[in-house]
Amino acid sequence: MRSRQTGASGRAPDWRKRALSGAVALAVLVAAYFILAATIPRWWSQRVGDAVRGHLGVGLVIGLALGVTCTLLPLIVAWIGLHKRRSWKATASWLALAVVLALPNLWTLSVVAGRGSASHAGQRVMDVNAPWFRGGTLAGVVTSVVVVAGFLALARSRRGRSPAKPEA
Repeated sequence: MRSRQTGASGRAPDWRKRALSGAVALAVLVAAYFILAATIPRWWSQRVGDAVRGHLGVGLVIGLALGVTCTLLPLIVAWIGLHKRRSWKATASWLALAVVLALPNLWTLSVVAGRGSASHAGQRVMDVNAPWFRGGTLAGVVTSVVVVAGFLALARSRRGRSPAKPEA
């Protein structure tokens, strides 16, 4: 009978291989972060600028639509993933889907809150080509968070109550 410390082949796991694999994975993740930090804010601001084309009302409407949609859907999906007891893989899948649905908001946040040159370039592009988009996105995010918080508070307050009994 094999012990828990041996692999399928009956040998002990090679910790050097695991450490090397972990170090390589970490290096790839760090490199991907720096590449994406240098490209995503510029790319996203240009996509938004192409859609808005400098019109104030269009920037506000698109910002509101993306802010509401890309906040409300991820919050609902995350709630579904965390609400019931599931395997860790299923929960991780639901949460990964929530992050994917929130990407436009995260990209906008990378433009607004980023400190690099790509973020500053994205801010300048949005100032000229996508006015009111950032404010509309913020208003949509806040609205969605308030709606979901209100729904959860209402659901929690009604959870302990039993239905009213008709009087005879």
